[in-house]
Amino acid sequence: MNVAARLIFYVRRSEHVTPLLYDLHWLRVPERIQFRLCVLAFRCLHGSAPSYLANSLRRTVDVAGHQRLRSSDVTTLVVPSTHRSTFGDRAFQVAAPSTWNRLPASVRAATSLSTFRKELMTFLFRSIVTLSLTCFTLAHFSDHQHTFY
Repeated sequence: MNVAARLIFYVRRSEHVTPLLYDLHWLRVPERIQFRLCVLAFRCLHGSAPSYLANSLRRTVDVAGHQRLRSSDVTTLVVPSTHRSTFGDRAFQVAAPSTWNRLPASVRAATSLSTFRKELMTFLFRSIVTLSLTCFTLAHFSDHQHTFY
């Protein structure tokens, strides 16, 4: 995607790609992975995913002992513990629930796939813009720090 964005705008490889992705309304690669994981999790929860994926996710309310928790009234998923933090955390059974649980409740509450995709894309795109503005502000402040002496 980064190469495609650079090709569209005819920019060099050394230039930052985030502003280009912003102009195209594309997600960066890490957010694109989150998008795909969350869409798959949504499909699993709503019965439109393959059974081998759907069977690997469990809602918090379906686990004995979790029915009386505050989290039982929202759609959260159980994140299984792993022994290997590098390989085990990348498995769908772990990555999808942890990514899903980080979404705001308003995004998780979507009733259709098209609404969910739209809400999710908006949420992820806003998080990129917020991150980019924060990084720009910090970089700008650190560049001009010498003027405050």
